[in-house]
Amino acid sequence: MVIEGNEDTPRQVVLTEPTSLDGDSDAYKAPNLVRRILSLFINVRPGSDLTKFQLPPLFNIPKSHLQCFGESVYSVGKDLLHECNSEESSQDRFISVVAWSISTARPVVFGVAPYNSILGETHHVSRGSLNVLLEQVSHHPPVSALHATDKEENIEMIWCQNPVPKFYGTKVEAEVHGRRQLKLLNHGETYVMNSPSLLIRFLPPGLDWVGNVKIHCQETGLEAELCYLTNSFLGRRGPHSIRGRIYHSSSLETLYELEGHWNSIVTLKDINNGKETVIYNAKEVVSGLKTPIVKDPQGVLPSESAAVWSAVSEGILSKNWEKAREEKKAVEEKQRELVRDRNSRGQTWVPKYFNLSYNKEGGWDCFPTQKWVPPAPIDVPIGHAL
Repeated sequence: MVIEGNEDTPRQVVLTEPTSLDGDSDAYKAPNLVRRILSLFINVRPGSDLTKFQLPPLFNIPKSHLQCFGESVYSVGKDLLHECNSEESSQDRFISVVAWSISTARPVVFGVAPYNSILGETHHVSRGSLNVLLEQVSHHPPVSALHATDKEENIEMIWCQNPVPKFYGTKVEAEVHGRRQLKLLNHGETYVMNSPSLLIRFLPPGLDWVGNVKIHCQETGLEAELCYLTNSFLGRRGPHSIRGRIYHSSSLETLYELEGHWNSIVTLKDINNGKETVIYNAKEVVSGLKTPIVKDPQGVLPSESAAVWSAVSEGILSKNWEKAREEKKAVEEKQRELVRDRNSRGQTWVPKYFNLSYNKEGGWDCFPTQKWVPPAPIDVPIGHAL
């Protein structure tokens, strides 16, 4: 979707459909994909940090990391957040939060990646009464902050994300550092969690979410341990697997066990009576996702992701790789000029919507500068298509 602006707004905004289970893995693939990918890493040593690694547009999808980060919150077919808030018991709310957390692990297209977000880039989108605002608060290291609020539901989310990708010969593993908080303010409950890592294998080709995720609610004493698993060496375990348990932090007594696949069905087993229930169906949540639309062109900031990268995205969508390459180079060079200008003035860049701090655990924390996120100029349609 392309929206033309005037002198008071970005000249162009390009919005593309969210990545979903419906499948768009062939949309941006280049020929001889695996060979081309491996050729990029000829001079990269195993174990190297790829944080500053730049991909040519041929290997980019037409959106930035910031947009993909935000999509995991606002691009949904079924509103799991409402279920988290509406459950009557603390245990049922916790189970719903676990299901919602699983829903934030989204399919990723093999062989291509989003643009590396530039410093100060923002992404502001609304879906119903949920308003979501993201900002790239650091470039080296890359740190993204998310603040989402829903006044009607009295819900708040504060996330801080710092991906650290490393190359290991035939694979890249991106550890996603940072804390995620979901606050159900009506119930006085805060749920703190982390994110799984993204594993990209070249031989054989494939990708998956892997690693351990812990979810904790201090007010109720409930915790969950989730383990994201991929293919085992002997093939005894399929890809996209997830298993875990919910327990009391005080007694460590297991209340529920869960297993399944994050891209299909996850079931929960009650240890007391053996009853099993489906707590997550990916098809309901991550299928039929709608492309956001611009409802207020004058409200779109020049720093908006879909505006910053619009010309690059146009080149990719039209497969005009020369245009995409030149426009991407222009975006990156403008950022270098801004850095040189700040350095010459002795200035330090300061985020607009977040305060950033380095915590004692060796990670980053982000604190929003406003209590409620305002409605956005970009909106996700709700309801069935006409």
